[in-house]
Amino acid sequence: MTDPIGRAIPDFPIPAPLDSHGPARIIALCNQKGGVGKTTTTINLAAALAEYGRRVLVVDFDPQGAASVGLGINPHELDDTVYTLLMDRKAQLADIVRPTSIEGLDVLPANIDLSAAEVQLVGEVARESVLSRALRPAEADYDVILVDCQPSLGLLTVNALTAAHGVLIPLACEFFALRGVALLIETVEKVRDRLNPRLHVDGIIGTMHDPRTLHSKGGPGPGAGGVRRPAAAHRDQADREVPRLLGGRRTDHHLRAEPPWCGGVPPARTRARGPRRCRLRSSRVGRSLHRRAPVASRCTWTTSRVRSTCSSA
Repeated sequence: MTDPIGRAIPDFPIPAPLDSHGPARIIALCNQKGGVGKTTTTINLAAALAEYGRRVLVVDFDPQGAASVGLGINPHELDDTVYTLLMDRKAQLADIVRPTSIEGLDVLPANIDLSAAEVQLVGEVARESVLSRALRPAEADYDVILVDCQPSLGLLTVNALTAAHGVLIPLACEFFALRGVALLIETVEKVRDRLNPRLHVDGIIGTMHDPRTLHSKGGPGPGAGGVRRPAAAHRDQADREVPRLLGGRRTDHHLRAEPPWCGGVPPARTRARGPRRCRLRSSRVGRSLHRRAPVASRCTWTTSRVRSTCSSA
């Protein structure tokens, strides 16, 4: 079986049951571009692994605290977070980790306090290894530790890469998301050469995949080759895409982790029959314009009319 560009798709077997837990494999989900699906991928991957009997710890390493909220934890009500674990050497990991509604899945929460850690760690000795030291007690109790990184390549992200065995790169199938992959790969190589020799790229996950777009299927254009071109150096890992679902971002709304196959529907097939028309309800001006003006000018004229009407009101 081959993919759209002729590469053989490897067979990923179902994980076998485990008799014991640990030592953990630490995986950092990293991309300096925001909005590419890092947190959503982290939550769903953790939930899926937990369903297969793995003990999973999600480390929310983003000051926005989205992973904590997505797993049902309100980080703003917590006094102790991952920031406490980084800055206080007497803090215990077991006292800060919070269980979730999914059996075998725990979370190390974060909130806005974490944004101060990047400044405070500048003067620390071995500042790149602070997270690695903090997670060391958890490696014997978990099978997988997933670190949800913030959208930057700052000191916190370097800490995550230093502590990790591998890095997963969620990559939206869009042109602007493709541009930053080379810089991220370069950062990973620097960390591997100078700080963490065991680090390597586990794979590139194409997220928000829409087969109707050129960047998703690798068609012609400025990003010719689509999302598969930057993954050429990792042919054995980048073989799956996560589709863009129109069934609602249920993890955000319901504060619970759900595997990616729950509640989603395939992208709708649009049937566009010409330019989009901007119609005004209960507006005789809009209706008359729709009858008289050329099609190309309808949307622009009516939109400006709405703006002028709203501003004058």
